[in-house]
Amino acid sequence: MSKQDILHRFLFEELGVRGEWVKLSQSWQAARQHQQGTDFVQQLLGQALAAVSLLSATVKFTGSMILQAQGDGNIKTLVAQATHDRKIRGLVRSNVDVDGGTLETLFGQGRLVLTIEMVDSDPYQGIVPLEGETLANALETYFQQSEQLKTRLWLFADQHHAAGLLLQELPAQKHFQADWERIEMLADTITRTELLELDCEQVLYRLFNEEKVRLFEPEPIAFQCACSRPRIERTLRAMGRAELEDILREQQQIEVICEFCGAHYQFDKVDIESILTQDGLGITSETRH
Repeated sequence: MSKQDILHRFLFEELGVRGEWVKLSQSWQAARQHQQGTDFVQQLLGQALAAVSLLSATVKFTGSMILQAQGDGNIKTLVAQATHDRKIRGLVRSNVDVDGGTLETLFGQGRLVLTIEMVDSDPYQGIVPLEGETLANALETYFQQSEQLKTRLWLFADQHHAAGLLLQELPAQKHFQADWERIEMLADTITRTELLELDCEQVLYRLFNEEKVRLFEPEPIAFQCACSRPRIERTLRAMGRAELEDILREQQQIEVICEFCGAHYQFDKVDIESILTQDGLGITSETRH
């Protein structure tokens, strides 16, 4: 298996601490090719994709985890999604060329929302303010406030890779303060270059070679969009006949472009009539012509 596009879990066997490492390469390239913005803006998306890959592996669920940051600043929205089977996608939208800044300066008045959409139960959602220097800082605040678990994140991205490292105390073992502080201090010596260029075994040896660390089997990650023609049809149906007919009068057809993967979907008048009739919305059509 390639040492790119994988997630590794690891455990400090004698301590109350667990960890995860992720490296995205082809999946990162596939996600970013459909997004606009400066290198800085795209790197923020890479960090978000690394983050949601790590966070989705900390909980058991069937469905998808969505990390969304939005505000009234120059970056309007940042979305990263990971499914339980390690499929990722994301998007970022900014007003102007953005080349740096803290979360407050980038997003303005904003919030970070973490949602878990589960197949067989109601969604779970946690919200924290977008505060701090980095996305990692905001997510650490989220875990401190929402989960009451000490959690640290290191997130980096460049044009080629996105990578992340997560450390978290085990829920049932909160009496290892000195151990946690030692592991955190060691991890804080990791550099951007090391995390982006080294593989997991190299990172763990570089940081924790005097600790007893158990490394679990790698889990492959891939870019995959969840868009489909039936999903788009359901969205159009929800808009209602009047609005769809207004659009058709202006444009002759309705074109939908997926913001995540760039896929194009086209619907002409016959397509729209078919979609509306499926839902019983075509009954009134005879009286309107």
